[in-house]
Amino acid sequence: MNFYTLLTPAAGAGGAEGGKSQMSLILLMGGMFAVMYFLMIRPQKKKQKAEQEMRETLQIGDEITTIGGIVGRVVTIKDDSLIIETGADRNKIRIMRWAISTNNTATEKAEEESRAAKEAQEAQRLAKMEESKANSQSRRKKSKKNRKAEEE
Repeated sequence: MNFYTLLTPAAGAGGAEGGKSQMSLILLMGGMFAVMYFLMIRPQKKKQKAEQEMRETLQIGDEITTIGGIVGRVVTIKDDSLIIETGADRNKIRIMRWAISTNNTATEKAEEESRAAKEAQEAQRLAKMEESKANSQSRRKKSKKNRKAEEE
């Protein structure tokens, strides 16, 4: 059964065959909707939720980037707007919350934490390597002593 036969109603077929075709068409459309939901709609909603959470958790002193590319530090937070300072002149700009693209301060903190975690993992790996190296050397010494004792 090919795709074309699933989409077209059976021409000149009996009522039972037409019902099968309609049922398969409904199932196909439902399956397509489910795939579209899980591939497009759901990830977009997750992204929007994360962005909204980022905008709600802003604090005074955070460095942000707007959707227009303006980088500044948050000075005042109101219900639906922020005032940021930009540049060396400390120009103040009022922007809406929805215009915030990223929170650079939170991003930097997350990068530092992941870097510290990687360094800790590397240190643990090196410590395990040193420990296994020391264990293997002590085993070699013991086996050499056992061989000498057996030879004598």
